[in-house]
Amino acid sequence: MKNARVLIVDDEKNIRDLLEAGLKFAGFSVYSVGTGTEAVAVAEKAKPDILVLDVMLPDQSGFSVTKKLRSMEIYIPVLFLSARDDGADKVTGLTVGGDDYMTKPFSIDEVIARIHAILRRTQKQEAEDSILEVGEIKINQDAHEVYVNGTEIELSPTEYKLLRFLMSNPNRVMSKDQILDHVWEYDFNGEQGIVESYVSYLRKKIDPLSKNSLIQTKRGVGYMFRTFKED
Repeated sequence: MKNARVLIVDDEKNIRDLLEAGLKFAGFSVYSVGTGTEAVAVAEKAKPDILVLDVMLPDQSGFSVTKKLRSMEIYIPVLFLSARDDGADKVTGLTVGGDDYMTKPFSIDEVIARIHAILRRTQKQEAEDSILEVGEIKINQDAHEVYVNGTEIELSPTEYKLLRFLMSNPNRVMSKDQILDHVWEYDFNGEQGIVESYVSYLRKKIDPLSKNSLIQTKRGVGYMFRTFKED
C-alpha cells in the first residue's frame, strides 16, 4: 500500500528513529510518539492506516492502548512489538485486537514485510462484497457487524477475520496451518494453540444464539463451519 500512514509508538527514541527511517525509506508516511496517551490522541486525529505499538510503555501498556482505541470504534490494524518472547503475551495481544506480534530485537525488513501483509489483508477485505451470509450468521463487511440469527455480537478484529475465513469455506475442513496462513498470514512460529484459543472465543459468543454448533472440530485435522438444512 503506497504512501500508507504508520504510527510508531515506542518510548525508546533509538527504536523510534530506526523504525521511522526504515519506513520512510520504504515509502510510508510516518508519525511517532513515545506514550500511550499520545498514541490515542494521534490515532484519533491523524487516522493512520496501521499502528506499530510497543507493549511496554511508560504510562500504560500497548494492550490498554488497543482496548481504548477499540472502545472508541477506531479499528486501526495493530502490529505489537515487545522485548518479551512470551506466548501468553502474544495471545493477549491478538485477543485485545492486535493483528500481529513481533519480539525485539527485530529486523526492519521483517517489520516492513509484516506491515505489508497486514495492509494487503485489510485492502482485500475492503474490496470484497459487503454482505457475507452463511447459514445462521450474517456479516456486514462495510459496517464490520456480525449477526447470529438477527442478534448482533461484538468480535475483536482477529475473531472477525477467523470467522469470516471459516464462513468463506463452508462445510470444508480447514487445517490449523491453513487458518494461520490466511488469518495471520504467517505460521506464528508454529504455535497452533492460538487457533484453538480463538475458536473457543468464537464459540462462546456464537453458540448461545445459534440452533446448532456451527464451528465444528475435526480431531487431528482442523475446523469446519457447518451449515444445516432448515427444519
